[in-house]
Amino acid sequence: MSLLKTMPPLENPQIDTAIPEGKKPRTGILTLGLLGVTAFVFAYTYMDTTTQIPTTQTATVAQTDAYTNVSIKAKSAIVVDLRTGKTLYAKNADAQLPLASLTKVAMALAVSDVLPLDTIVTIPYDTAPKGSAMRLAKGEQWRIGDIINFTLVASSNEGANILAAAADSAVLAKYPDASPEAPTLWLMNSIARKLGLSNTYFLNVNGLDLSTTQAGAYGSARGMELLFAYAASTSPGIFTGTTKDGLLLTDESGNTTSAINTNEALGQIPGLIMGKTGFTDLAGGNLGLVFDVGLAHPVVAIVLGSSREGRFVDMHTLLVATRDFIM
Repeated sequence: MSLLKTMPPLENPQIDTAIPEGKKPRTGILTLGLLGVTAFVFAYTYMDTTTQIPTTQTATVAQTDAYTNVSIKAKSAIVVDLRTGKTLYAKNADAQLPLASLTKVAMALAVSDVLPLDTIVTIPYDTAPKGSAMRLAKGEQWRIGDIINFTLVASSNEGANILAAAADSAVLAKYPDASPEAPTLWLMNSIARKLGLSNTYFLNVNGLDLSTTQAGAYGSARGMELLFAYAASTSPGIFTGTTKDGLLLTDESGNTTSAINTNEALGQIPGLIMGKTGFTDLAGGNLGLVFDVGLAHPVVAIVLGSSREGRFVDMHTLLVATRDFIM
């Protein structure tokens, strides 16, 4: 049975995340239509034609010449073909390591599970000093969908905190068993449990290190592969912003802010469906991607424990080997 059936799909509307030219339109009908088709094809392929979803118990590594000479700096990595369910490459894939901002994928899923994307939130405090290009200002009113875009693309820790706080009461209303101290964090860990991610747990909602010795979240490359596959197949509209170099976002009063993507590998990834970077002192450089290598042929690649720049080099190495193997 597919792991996707262990949790109900997160039903949320698509959101337009393209950078507007000239004036700032709220939505783009053509863009939304294309995204909807892409999302449908991906979800249909993954859920209806792919039944061999890898788990920590059943995954097998395909022995291929394409990966024979692959050498990466990352402590852990995995590449999984979602069409066949086969693990194409694995390096210490079950090792438990700090996750850094890959945590924000689970946070976005939790928030969007309980709040419609058009919910308006008043920003409680400045997320950056006045004059900063990437900033949500105190008192501004933003849609949840735009705050999610800002948080994922700019990898904003304060954005994650604001989203979690906004969702806390809704989590308690929908899930009476949730922890009253940190409801959104509880839901993030509940998602991990329901997906069977035994090596994954979140101690905060943004992935920032708690101290010099304790990370904000821990998990394995294999666990993140399952989380990213679930996110991309059930909630593609939430993560489309992560495929853009940058976003220009507008709040309810016409205030604008920018979000520059922290993923420096974007130009090397045709067919990107979603991606997320992560970096802290304890985690090193992390990177997760879901991308198509052909028509409706999605692949997940996760790199954990590399360096700030090395994660992009490692991922490029894996992408080249994957395309050589599949195509």
